[in-house]
Amino acid sequence: MRRLSVGTVAVATAVALATATAGPAAAVDNVNTKKLRDAVTVGGILAHERVLQRIANQNGGIRASGTPGFTASAAYVTQTMKAAGYRVTEQPFTFPFYQELADPELSQVSPTATDYQTNTLDYSGSGDVTGTLVPTNDIIIPPSATPSSTSGCEPSDFVPASATQPQVALVQRGTCNFVVKAKNAAAAGYDAVIIFNEGQPGRDGLLSGTLGEAVEIPVVGVSFADGAALYAATRSGPVTMHVVTSTENRADAVTSNVIAETKGGDPNKVIVVGAHLDSVTKGPGINDNGSGTSTLLAVAQQISALKLAPRQKVRFIFFGAEESGLLGSEHYVNALSDVDLSKIYANLNFDMLGSPNYVRFVYDGSGSIGPAGPPGSAQIETVFTDYFAGQGLATEQKEFDGRSDYDPFITAGIPAGGLDSGAEVLKTPEQAAIYGGTAGVPYDICYHEACDTVSNLNTKALAELGDGAAHGIWTLAKTKSGLFEDGSFRVASPKAAAKAKASVKAFTYQGHQAVR
Repeated sequence: MRRLSVGTVAVATAVALATATAGPAAAVDNVNTKKLRDAVTVGGILAHERVLQRIANQNGGIRASGTPGFTASAAYVTQTMKAAGYRVTEQPFTFPFYQELADPELSQVSPTATDYQTNTLDYSGSGDVTGTLVPTNDIIIPPSATPSSTSGCEPSDFVPASATQPQVALVQRGTCNFVVKAKNAAAAGYDAVIIFNEGQPGRDGLLSGTLGEAVEIPVVGVSFADGAALYAATRSGPVTMHVVTSTENRADAVTSNVIAETKGGDPNKVIVVGAHLDSVTKGPGINDNGSGTSTLLAVAQQISALKLAPRQKVRFIFFGAEESGLLGSEHYVNALSDVDLSKIYANLNFDMLGSPNYVRFVYDGSGSIGPAGPPGSAQIETVFTDYFAGQGLATEQKEFDGRSDYDPFITAGIPAGGLDSGAEVLKTPEQAAIYGGTAGVPYDICYHEACDTVSNLNTKALAELGDGAAHGIWTLAKTKSGLFEDGSFRVASPKAAAKAKASVKAFTYQGHQAVR
């Protein structure tokens, strides 16, 4: 996701590791977390943020997986956690690396010279193409009330391209993944693809997203208005377009997850506390997700410094390649043995905690506004909402929409929850009245941009959500009662864990980007 994140979201449902239905919040003990919260300070969080900023500055302004900036970030996290007394390992894996090397260009050469605002879809190929624009045979204008366009979803949607002259396919967003449209166009002989937004409210602005895997030809996105105008122009005669993209695709780039766990705590009851360590390739990612990373480092350091003894084992994981498609968390969950998976009783996820125009979002484990998390997720949600209510601070539910590293855990049936301060969505007047800030402005105006630096952070958000994170982590680490009415942490067996893993479906989202 860059600026566009609206799409069909299907959080996969798997066989739950716990068979109990969500019970009341009383299933989790009230744990006194004040000592830890007092020790986790904004200054402590910012100390780590400044190091991540310096690492980015020394490595081309980014910390993306597959780049030296990520390698240096992982080394810093490893060093910090080892110094705090944690057992630290790195889990390397390969992934498809993508980077945009220059801004795309899109223009109409004839009959009317026109420049268009455009985005390169992630994993697009590079190219400089001037050719005739040819729409698919099933574009729907005006658009239907709900997404329904199958433009480009079948090979037969494309008129076979010229074997001698360059041609550019015009495709409407719709019901199948962008990569299907792009591959069908390439197979039909087209030299570039323009995908325009479908046209419904929320699906009418400038299109951006990811193909999820490399495609050899240039693939760019435009708004519904521009796409509809280009389609109308082709009805009147030949239209010649100029498309330029400059990208890098590597199929076997290497990155890693950094895993650090407490020496104490029950190894059969493990809480996985996660934050992604990588930035996008356009900026340093100091809020997204240096803020989550830095908060976990500060919490982990203070747990050690205060000599706090967890009842459950706490496993901090700093995931790689989240921005490439939740690949680090997916690799971690898939690599677990069935026995090890059955020992994980909860996942907490912290992705963006310092947004400048923030809201205090709590993941909706109960399913009040979207899909419910696995049993136990409602109790995790209540841990956070009760804490903030006790501090006199309002919260808002955040749907489990598959856009962060909790997703592989909940698809494997593991209870999950966490906090988030908001990304590219505009703050509403109602939210501004409750949380302050400015209505009509994104929660983070520098989201996925080069300006996501230390100067982009809201220290009030870091203070409030940092305390909330510390509270949630230590509450689950110390509770005696578990997450369910009967006082258990999970009802699982290696066999049930294997069944849950086998039922995981493909993600609808690739990291933070729309794929459909």
